[in-house]
Amino acid sequence: MVLSGGVVHLRTLRSLEQPWCWYPTASAREGNEHVTPLIDRLRDRGWRLTAQRRVIAEVMTGEHVHMAADEVFEAARSVLPEVSLATVYNTLNELVTLGEVVELTHADGRKRYDPNVAERHHHLVCIDCGRMLDVAADDPRLPEEQAHGFEVLAVEVTFRARCPDCAVA
Repeated sequence: MVLSGGVVHLRTLRSLEQPWCWYPTASAREGNEHVTPLIDRLRDRGWRLTAQRRVIAEVMTGEHVHMAADEVFEAARSVLPEVSLATVYNTLNELVTLGEVVELTHADGRKRYDPNVAERHHHLVCIDCGRMLDVAADDPRLPEEQAHGFEVLAVEVTFRARCPDCAVA
């Protein structure tokens, strides 16, 4: 899993004893554990919500949301048929730039978009169907002697597994 370069706001680690987390919103900085739905965060920002943007944000609401652009497009189009694929891509790129959505590159090369930017989490991914879930797990620590002088900025863990549906298939 790779996060897109430079657009995700990460707190820099000055000590390996500190946990990492994403801090794009005021509520996250204040330690609020409640996850605010994307549409509400965008309204709070005063982001101009056209009908298309609103529908795109609304389809990305819920737990364990990790949709590819084509999935966002299909879901949004089922609600608002005039949504274009270009609008979906443009909106997703804006949301990533704003820090309201994280762009993830799946093992199959597809980009997925995660609106859960306030809670520190890792991912559990089915190796067969690609289903991706958020999981709360401790961050691994890199021993200082293994850092080779690098300043650790983030920890990204992807647990690769087989989901129950694929395990029985």
